[in-house]
Amino acid sequence: MSDNGASTDSPSAPQWRPVARPRSHELVIAAVEDQIMSGALTVGDPLPPERELAARLEVSRAGVREAIRVLEAQGVVRSNVGAGPLAGTFIASMPSAALTRFLRLHVALSNFPMTDIIDARVMLERNSATLAASHVDAATLASIHTPLAAMDVPELGCEPFNDADTDFHVAIAEASGNRLVADMTVAIRASLREPILRAMRRVPDWPSLRSTLQHQHQTIYDAVAAGDGERAADLTERHIRAAFDALPALGDD
Repeated sequence: MSDNGASTDSPSAPQWRPVARPRSHELVIAAVEDQIMSGALTVGDPLPPERELAARLEVSRAGVREAIRVLEAQGVVRSNVGAGPLAGTFIASMPSAALTRFLRLHVALSNFPMTDIIDARVMLERNSATLAASHVDAATLASIHTPLAAMDVPELGCEPFNDADTDFHVAIAEASGNRLVADMTVAIRASLREPILRAMRRVPDWPSLRSTLQHQHQTIYDAVAAGDGERAADLTERHIRAAFDALPALGDD
């Protein structure tokens, strides 16, 4: 009982537990992220020297060094050793490869339902197909046709077909001209590479499925080449959903 007679064991009583203390390098990372999000730091801007940054944030220099290592691995900053105006740590322009790597790992580790991933692919790739068809040119068609031709090799096995299949969808995404959509498409398709490959290997009649998928790819290519974005988008959605239905084991991963 408490001094006022209320029971401290009441289910409605507040439950106080120790809270986690963030490590110093996490505080530094959060501080840098805050400056970037506010617009105070942009690409090419330098961070304060290690000693100065540690003093400003009231953390250890070891915490600053660890934060810089993490941010550099993420592609957020780049560090140049030496002396002069080019030496130091600067905010970097995160390359597409860094973004797609993190998205790919996030999709692979988050255990999203496969139907959610397929729906996300449909939304992204419909958009890509429409945009690619709207400003198609010889270079665009060549980049899409190269993996298409690679899948035409007689008796092509599951793995090389899957790789060329991935390249085909990525080529259309990149031809859209929308870098963010392309990067997200690349990340999602790359995260599916192994599950799709395992599912392909469990298909009883792989040659028949390969032929069906390749026919669908060809019709998508023809629609893009004809500049028919609406048809290209519809065919792309039909293909993605049909491939999922044809690979029942994919939903088991």
